[in-house]
Amino acid sequence: QVLLVESGGGSVQAGGALRVSCEASGFAVSRSCMGWFRQVPGKEREGLATIYSGTSSEQYADSTKGRFTLSIDNAKNTLYLQMNNLESEDTAIYYCAAEPSSSFVKCIGRRNFAYWGQGTQVTVSS
Repeated sequence: QVLLVESGGGSVQAGGALRVSCEASGFAVSRSCMGWFRQVPGKEREGLATIYSGTSSEQYADSTKGRFTLSIDNAKNTLYLQMNNLESEDTAIYYCAAEPSSSFVKCIGRRNFAYWGQGTQVTVSS
């Protein structure tokens, strides 16, 4: 059974940093298409970054470039999103997603994923 559990959210002041985690079970993160998204109530879900772990190819949304970084700990089967220089506009619920059967071509920039976590709240105060 595929399961994604996010953690690491919280409250931080503008300019601060957080690292959110996505612990996966039921499949190998190291051989899958993974992504991070966020959503503010009343707004559309925004794609932040995707990674095709088989090639370590990554893609980042313009809103995150230079501030957010993906990483994977294969031993823990966990995907991370390191977020630096946070802004109040980054306040949202952050979700990870997985598509274990995706090819590289269909992974980068992907928005439709089969599996989603429950989300973790990130609040940035100015």
